[in-house]
Amino acid sequence: MFDQETIKQILPHRDPFLFCDRILETDGNRIVAEVDYGPDRYFFKGHFPGHPVCPGVILVESMAQCGGAGYRLGHPEDDATKLFLFAKLMEVRFVNQVLPGDTVRYEIETVKATGRRLEQKGRGFLVGKTDKNGRPVVAVEAQWFCLVVPSSAVQAN
Repeated sequence: MFDQETIKQILPHRDPFLFCDRILETDGNRIVAEVDYGPDRYFFKGHFPGHPVCPGVILVESMAQCGGAGYRLGHPEDDATKLFLFAKLMEVRFVNQVLPGDTVRYEIETVKATGRRLEQKGRGFLVGKTDKNGRPVVAVEAQWFCLVVPSSAVQAN
């Protein structure tokens, strides 16, 4: 298992926009990670006040961050100075709401990886929740790709 301190060595994101709490397993091509959506997360205050719901874009961003970090951890031979920049969402499906206090387990598969592109797809499951048939409850499904660029291509302000 890799904790958030390890993830911070890989991803440039920081609080309040780091959405990868722990990576449970990775071989680089299959990643399992979790994100805790505690009630103190900033977006719950204004996203449907009175009935706070995690925004779908945050769920997709979380899945992509977990996928990128898991890929990098599973491929330590790759150039660690390169960044993954979200380029395209091919498919997204929001299935169930993520509420304050929920934890989502993301199961991600690398579809294609080249020196310039990382394509992944995944599903997010609500931890501890099952449907009437005992299957894990799906919150989100998506497929996306990121461009792989040198960190020097991103200018700091």
